[in-house]
Amino acid sequence: MSQLAMLYRIQDLPVEERPRERLTATGPQALSTAELIAVLLRTGGRGHGAMQTAQTLLQQTGGLHGLRKASISDLCAIPFIGPSKAALILAAVELGRRLAVSDAEEAPTVSSPAAAAAAGLVQYEMSGLEQEELRTILLDSRNRLIRIHEVYRGSLTTSLIRTGEVFREAIKANAAGMIVVHNHPSGDPSPSPEDLSVTRNLVEAGRLLDIPVLDHVVIGRGRFVSMREQGLGFMEK
Repeated sequence: MSQLAMLYRIQDLPVEERPRERLTATGPQALSTAELIAVLLRTGGRGHGAMQTAQTLLQQTGGLHGLRKASISDLCAIPFIGPSKAALILAAVELGRRLAVSDAEEAPTVSSPAAAAAAGLVQYEMSGLEQEELRTILLDSRNRLIRIHEVYRGSLTTSLIRTGEVFREAIKANAAGMIVVHNHPSGDPSPSPEDLSVTRNLVEAGRLLDIPVLDHVVIGRGRFVSMREQGLGFMEK
């Protein structure tokens, strides 16, 4: 749909150009993000159509990434978005999150490289977090997922991260290996010097405990870095 067409109400467009009709004819992948939201909204407000409302919503929340973190009150503060529309939008966002989680749960065997598996299991959720979290993906002897454990939440520093805490759940679960994952709320997954130091400590502890750290994955916005693949903290001695 052209930018000019977006300035008009949906009902002013030819039937074949309206988002809902295009979705039916060609599938949801053919619609822009604003058009998909307009389909959910159905209507806008006085003199303000569903497409304009959808565009305003995306602008004021910072796009899809921001929409994932928006609350009911955040959405209700946007013109023509009341509690009903806000609840509908958040329900759609939550369904997307649950779909990503269920896809990971249906294929819980971790294959090489470990980073790709870790990203598939936690990337969707962790890339939208506003503060740092460190989690461990615990695996059995066949590299099947046992569970994902949250170890820390907050500002992560080398002084905060205690090796015993990171491995505690892995020992309880009799894990044969694990992947360490943490996020950078800034969106840039480039490993920091502290990330390198933490990785070295955890890899060495894993050798001593016979629970190898298969990878340390740093998650940013829409991308991630495998520290093993980068040779950071995993150099053989």
